[in-house]
Amino acid sequence: MRYSIGMNRIARTFEKYRESGRKALMPYITVGDPSIAGTRQILENMYDAGAGICELGFPFSDPIADGPVIQASMKRALDNGTSVQGILDMVKAFRESDASGAQDLGLVAMISFSMVYKLGVGDFITRCKDAGIDGFIVPDLPLEQAQRISSLVDQADMTCSFLIAPGTSTPRAREIAKVTSGFIYMLARAGVTGEQRELPTDLADRIADLRAVTDLPIAVGFGVSNAEHVREVVSVADAAIVGSAFMRRVEGVVASGQGDLGQVIGRFAGELAGGLS
Repeated sequence: MRYSIGMNRIARTFEKYRESGRKALMPYITVGDPSIAGTRQILENMYDAGAGICELGFPFSDPIADGPVIQASMKRALDNGTSVQGILDMVKAFRESDASGAQDLGLVAMISFSMVYKLGVGDFITRCKDAGIDGFIVPDLPLEQAQRISSLVDQADMTCSFLIAPGTSTPRAREIAKVTSGFIYMLARAGVTGEQRELPTDLADRIADLRAVTDLPIAVGFGVSNAEHVREVVSVADAAIVGSAFMRRVEGVVASGQGDLGQVIGRFAGELAGGLS
C-alpha cells in the first residue's frame, strides 16, 4: 500500500483515521490572501477546528480549473506580492511555532507544474520538504510525465496526488493510481471549482469503481460546500475537500473589515467538521 510511507504526515493522518474509523476534512486556502500573515493565522486555527490536512494553493497567474472565487483569491494574493519563498518561509515558521497542530497538520502544496518546472523540480521538492510541506497536488502534470516526478517526490518521503475526473476510464484511473501516493483527488464533478447546492448522484458508484483499482485513500472535492456535503462525501470516501467556500469567507472578512480572520475561518471549519460524524 503506497500510503504507508515512512513517517510522512499525510500517510500518518490517513492511517490514524483509518484505524479509528474517522474521515478527514481537507480545507483549501490560497496562500497570501489576504496576506502571508493572514494565511498563517488561518493555519493556526485549522487543526483545533477539525482539519486533518490543509491544501496550500500557490497563487498562479493562469489558474487551472479554478472558478471565479479562487481565481479572484489568487489575483489578490499575487497583487499582494506573494512569492514562493514567502510561502515557504511562512510554512517553516508555522512548523517551528507552538501553535496547535503545528507538528501534526498535514500540508499539501497545490501548484501548477509550470511553476515547479521553472523553479527546478529537484530543488523545489527539497525546499518544500525543508520548510515542512508534506506533499503535492499537481493538477496540470500529464500522466505521461508523472512517473519521474512521483519518483522524486517518493524519494523525499513526500506524497504526490493526481486528479481523477468524471468520465475517466477504469484503465486510465488505474494508471493514475499507480503514480499517485498519499491519496487520490477525485473530482465530484466536471468543470471548475465553486460552491454547489447539490453533489452528483453518481458519487458513490464512481468511488466504488475507483476502489476496485486502488487501495489509496480517496478525497473528493469540487463543489463540496457545507457540512451536509461533507457528510455525504465521507459516507463513501475518506476525505472531503472544501475550497471556494473557505475563500469566499476570507473575501467577506476582508471586504467588511469585520471579524477575526483566523477565528471566522476556524469556526467555519468547525461547522464542516460536524459533517464528519
